[in-house]
Amino acid sequence: MDPAPLYRRVLLKLSGETLTEPGQNALSPPAIEHLAREIQAVHSLGVQVAVVVGGGNIIRGMSASATGLDRVTADTMGMLATTINALALMDTLERLGTQTRVLSAIEMPKVAEPFIRRRAVRHLEKGRVVIFSAGTGNPFFSTDSAAALRASEIKAEVILKATKVDGVYTADPKKVAGAERIPVLTYQTALEKGLKIMDAAALAVCADNAIPIIVFDFFQKGNIRKAVLGESIGSVVRRTP
Repeated sequence: MDPAPLYRRVLLKLSGETLTEPGQNALSPPAIEHLAREIQAVHSLGVQVAVVVGGGNIIRGMSASATGLDRVTADTMGMLATTINALALMDTLERLGTQTRVLSAIEMPKVAEPFIRRRAVRHLEKGRVVIFSAGTGNPFFSTDSAAALRASEIKAEVILKATKVDGVYTADPKKVAGAERIPVLTYQTALEKGLKIMDAAALAVCADNAIPIIVFDFFQKGNIRKAVLGESIGSVVRRTP
């Protein structure tokens, strides 16, 4: 008998890099299937799963604007990139037997449903994995902000922030010897110390709505399931230490 999950509705925030091989930009079918099976393992527990996926493996709006592209145009390209990744994840999940819906903040009816909060919630209640694409639909906002916004709108109980490291550290553990992992910290501490968990706008939304953020190593098999079951992994960002 499966253990009871601690959370019933979660939002999983993924970077575009989770759909690629390490150091690569091209979409990787094995990487996407690994991701899909990790989501399935949580979904099979009866947990309602929403996903926000980035597009940095294809293009980053801020970086692209630094090369001369207009920032609004570059950010729009980045939002379209997230939709490419969302469709790749959708296709793999469906092929493995999990029903999904892609909801886009930019209207593209032949590709995805438009984002409507009540529709998103209804899909979750019907047991579908909901994948949010195109960020917030606005330039100058990251997919971190989109994750915080969507989590607030659907009343997710937690944001699961998938990263390459096993939590939040006092410094980059790959560059600074002796950097220590911080098991629990507050939104305020994250902002004051400039810890790169989410951008300031996203943290503010999470703080206002008291949505905890669990930062964990996505590449460790089973970690999403462990986080949902309430096991102690990674770092937790919340209102109180």
